[in-house]
Amino acid sequence: MNIRSLTRGDGVVIGAAVLLFVASFLDMYSIDGAGDGADFPNAWDSAPTLMSVFLAGIIAAALIVVSHAQPQPRKIVGLDLGQFGVAFAIFAAWSALGYIFDPAGAFDSSGSLSPDAGAGLILGLIAAVLLAGAAVATPLVPALKAPLLGAPRPQTPQPYGQQPPQGGYGYPGGPGGQSSFGGQPQPGPFGAPGGAPQGQQPGAPAPGPQAPGQPSSGGDFSPFWFAVPVPRPLYAEDGSPTPIAELAPGTWYLAVEQRGPGLIAQTQDGRRGVLQDTSGIQRG
Repeated sequence: MNIRSLTRGDGVVIGAAVLLFVASFLDMYSIDGAGDGADFPNAWDSAPTLMSVFLAGIIAAALIVVSHAQPQPRKIVGLDLGQFGVAFAIFAAWSALGYIFDPAGAFDSSGSLSPDAGAGLILGLIAAVLLAGAAVATPLVPALKAPLLGAPRPQTPQPYGQQPPQGGYGYPGGPGGQSSFGGQPQPGPFGAPGGAPQGQQPGAPAPGPQAPGQPSSGGDFSPFWFAVPVPRPLYAEDGSPTPIAELAPGTWYLAVEQRGPGLIAQTQDGRRGVLQDTSGIQRG
């Protein structure tokens, strides 16, 4: 599970679930004229209310968050966990609305004291509506689709085309330039300051890095590390329309080749595919 793939909408869902849990311990009923010492039941004293509103909402939040934290969504009878979570959230909000309109249910008080909805039911309705609204609106509202946690930056960010620092998944090499067989750095020409690259005259200015997103001169390509701002699908190199993996925010991936406007990216487990949407990526 990757918690950095969670969105702001997931944060609202988690907050609503916590509010539901707190509301389940508050009084469900309120009666005008009852003394301060009156003891009213909470949701844990009423199994129908507990299961149809409070537990249904908490289970909905858990399903939604777990589905978004998985690299690949798990499906049950053709529906992923997130869709089940949205259905549970809507059911919890609808049930909470019914208890607000008729808190006593089938109980018909013949006396002058008629129970009204207490703090537990009112707060439960607010939390359930907030949960259902966030579950439905997150895929539609860009502000809610933004990452909940930003992608971690590498220890020492390097310009595009230069070798990243050592550390993290698969960072190649280390300080000291290019290494030959056996791990020994290749020396530059005799007298070149700091081991200038082969073919470069001592004292000549080093060529600057290229602009991001453009192939280098001569058709070569320098691998670089990048992170995606939101989950992005990774497609097979043969052009198949079915994604082979999903790149999650908060993880650094290696771009090994440029193919048109897209990139050939390599995941942590060695799979390679085409990242078609490269907008907003963060380079390491």
